[in-house]
Amino acid sequence: MTEKARIIDALGEPSLLLPALLADALAANDRVKFYFSLLQAAQLHATHPSALQPALSAERGAAGIADDSLDALPGQSELIEDDLYRIPGAEKVCGLIATELDTLLAPLRASGIDAAAGLTARLSALRGQAWCTRQDSLSREQITRLVSGDRDAGDSAHLMVMDMHKALLHLQSQIASEDIDGAAAYEISPADRPLIAAFMRGVNETRPLKFEHPGLGTTATRSGERLILQNDIGTTDAHVLVVHVEKGCVRVTYTDVHIQRLLFFQSLFAHWAVSWDDTRSRTDRDMDDGVYHISTGTFTANNEAGLSDYLCFLGSRLVFLIDWNRARKRLRLLLPKKESLAVLKWAADEGIGHMGWLRAGGEQLVVDALAFAARTPPAFGARLDDTLDRSRAMAFMQFVFRTCTRAQLENLPEEEIRDALRVELLTCFRSTRQQLIDVAAEHAALAIEIAAGLRDCLLGLLGPEAGEQVTRNAGRARHWEHQADDLVNLARELQRQNTGHGDFYCTLIEGADDVIDELEEAAFHLGLFPPAPPGAPLLESLGTLAALAVSSAQEFLKALECARGIRPGGPREDLQDFLEAIHHIMAAERQADEAHRGFKRALIADTGDFRDLYACAECARNLENAADLLLHTAMQLRDHVLSAVTSD
Repeated sequence: MTEKARIIDALGEPSLLLPALLADALAANDRVKFYFSLLQAAQLHATHPSALQPALSAERGAAGIADDSLDALPGQSELIEDDLYRIPGAEKVCGLIATELDTLLAPLRASGIDAAAGLTARLSALRGQAWCTRQDSLSREQITRLVSGDRDAGDSAHLMVMDMHKALLHLQSQIASEDIDGAAAYEISPADRPLIAAFMRGVNETRPLKFEHPGLGTTATRSGERLILQNDIGTTDAHVLVVHVEKGCVRVTYTDVHIQRLLFFQSLFAHWAVSWDDTRSRTDRDMDDGVYHISTGTFTANNEAGLSDYLCFLGSRLVFLIDWNRARKRLRLLLPKKESLAVLKWAADEGIGHMGWLRAGGEQLVVDALAFAARTPPAFGARLDDTLDRSRAMAFMQFVFRTCTRAQLENLPEEEIRDALRVELLTCFRSTRQQLIDVAAEHAALAIEIAAGLRDCLLGLLGPEAGEQVTRNAGRARHWEHQADDLVNLARELQRQNTGHGDFYCTLIEGADDVIDELEEAAFHLGLFPPAPPGAPLLESLGTLAALAVSSAQEFLKALECARGIRPGGPREDLQDFLEAIHHIMAAERQADEAHRGFKRALIADTGDFRDLYACAECARNLENAADLLLHTAMQLRDHVLSAVTSD
């Protein structure tokens, strides 16, 4: 009992004594937990001397324990017999634990709550058993009786601390002497009020984002030189936040059963100079996976304004921890792990949160939108990034979170949420279509380049640098053909990521790639021409075929660009321009047939060497095949566009 508490007790004012006892008990709770950590660390070192030992000095400081000699205790511990440990200072530590248990129990006894009698009996039973076998020695069973959190293993001092702490929090809320913006406060100083108000300003700013979910209850009190803030966050026993504020320094102790949520919480302070100690894990069979985790973060403010700003920010982050793990698991049904965590972090940073999404239906909203946009239900187990590329999938989920939160806050009907998601997803699919048209257009531009190179080489075949020009052109054509192959692979990847929404344009690009293959082959065969060029009739026919290849490729690119804006009810001019381009390709193909026949007639009449004429014939055949293939591809595009325009 502190001096102040003893004075109040002497005055015979139990109503005034209780808050002082409660403040002492909350401070004792921090200290006794440190002593448990100390014994566990000592046992770990004694059993595994080479194992990395946790640094406990920060936890000791956070608990308000000045005795730094305790820091060396784990490293001096050893296993002296089977299941018997020599821990220097163990008897002293056990005595300190007993004292803290009495301090924890004192306000519960003074308040007369029903739980006090049972807790008193449990403490008496624990004390009826020896805590140390002999001086500074403890057996494994004795350590378990002190630090175990497993209720199936029998009662322990640790379990008593947990139960007393829960009762203390309930008692604390009942005896609060004032309410500061929702925080139950008692035994505070005037200087504490603006700090509590700053913390609660943050809590209340984001409180609506938890909707009807319980949690965020806050209590505030003073213990010596420290202001103590505590927030229950949610409903999980081990999900607790304790904040100590002392002389401009804020020390946050955070416990959680989910290590990923703890790491997420730490990440929220990336832009603040918070120093986090190593995270420690403790065993407790009542918790998920039988373990919970503890981390302590320290922030030192430069001035009062900085202190208030940090407390406000700290309070505003707590709502994003409620049901976080449930949101993470459900989001993992839609996105990979890394992207799921990134979306949750983004939602917290943007002040949106995840509770609105969970409340609106969670992943089922997205599954329904996918079924609508794709016209078919997604395959079992399919994720959003199986349909959209990951960046688009993340952007869509950000839209989903924002839309759901806004709709829930404004009490908008569920139908409005569903419709908004469907429209947005359809927009994503249309964006993918535009991506594929971009790829097709870039692919068509390569066809123009290769065809133009052929045309220019044929026009300059009688010049002095013709041989060098033809060789250089063949190399460029080969390079462009490889680029075209890369574009085909890109289209296939886009089609894979957007199953059911890129099939046509992927097929179109694959067909157009055959055109480029023929043009590149023509450039190769042109390089096989003899030093003396073929006769004028052959060159004229080849020149005509090459010129037609250029014009057809240009018209195909024009048709693709026109196809972007064609839609039911859209401008008639776009459709007219599109059809004109297709008709030009059709006419060019017929002209290419005639030019190829003219080439054959000239070939028969030519008396040159067969080997020389072979290269000419193959070049002409490649150019004529390119015209045929381009017409086939253009007709596919025409049928697709007209079908889309005339569909209901």
